[in-house]
Amino acid sequence: MNRARTFTLLGALGLCAALWAAAPAEGGTPEFVMKLATVAPADSPWSALLEKYKTEVETKSAGRIQIKLKLGGALGDENETVLKCKRGTVEAVGASTGALASIVPELNVVELPFLFPTGEAADHVIDTVLTAKLDPLFKERGLVLGFWSENGFRHFGTKDKFVKSPADLKGKKMRSQESPVHMSMYRAFGASPVPIPTTEVPTALATGSVDGFDQSALYAIAASWHKSIKFFTVSGHIYQPAAIAFNKEWFEKLPKDLQTLLIAEGRAIQGKGRKGVRKIFPDLLEILKADGVAVYELTPAERAVFETASKPVWVEFRKTGGKVASGLLDDSLAALKSVPK
Repeated sequence: MNRARTFTLLGALGLCAALWAAAPAEGGTPEFVMKLATVAPADSPWSALLEKYKTEVETKSAGRIQIKLKLGGALGDENETVLKCKRGTVEAVGASTGALASIVPELNVVELPFLFPTGEAADHVIDTVLTAKLDPLFKERGLVLGFWSENGFRHFGTKDKFVKSPADLKGKKMRSQESPVHMSMYRAFGASPVPIPTTEVPTALATGSVDGFDQSALYAIAASWHKSIKFFTVSGHIYQPAAIAFNKEWFEKLPKDLQTLLIAEGRAIQGKGRKGVRKIFPDLLEILKADGVAVYELTPAERAVFETASKPVWVEFRKTGGKVASGLLDDSLAALKSVPK
């Protein structure tokens, strides 16, 4: 089963390709052009969602805004494009929360290991509590929080054996996202984190610079990282959403109706994007198996060992993140108690 087969699973998202055709600008030259940079590959659920967003915004703005999607890291890796958005080199960026946290460090709260038991619990906390509290923090750093997307729960991919306990990571060189929370987690598990930009991971895996990685199943397949591993452990240790953010200076120069449109159209489709990515997870595991990768899911007891080992990461987050970050963690934990059953 090849990559082309992988993304026939887009049908599971319930999206119709006819809806993704770019909307023609009415009246010729658009008033505003928005370049949106992302490492999301073409022909993936993420690019499909962004194409849908592009179509809705261009159509409903009657062509006043044109969106130019720059997919697959065409304008740089995640941290690089987030910085470009802050500086105004690009008007918008779609990136993981780990990358956006390089500018808005309080966002690291979302990525604490074993914080969210399910995707639905994460949705509840993010949508009802964190979005409103993060909005002003983004603006303080030169960004505007637009809407959320889905990367998913992260799992371990390795070359030599399954990761069934922290002991299985001891001494391993593991590719880490360039994030203090991710690096702290690997150290807590006894591994040696090696921070490498997303676009450079395939080379690092092929040359043996790292022994493995953690990533969502979808991205691991979409970016062909799984071609360099033999074992995939379904651990779900970090839930990682993505977000689309805008350059604040550019955004605030838009007419108010267009500001509202950019936010509203994104938030209208974010739920569909989440559900679609989650729905195809079992199929992704079958793709891994078909490509020669052995798959193992942690038992509840094995997961509990990892959860206990990860607690120092939370302590370090509170210690280094400051009062606001610690408050966001408290708010998240309180909201988790009211997750709808």
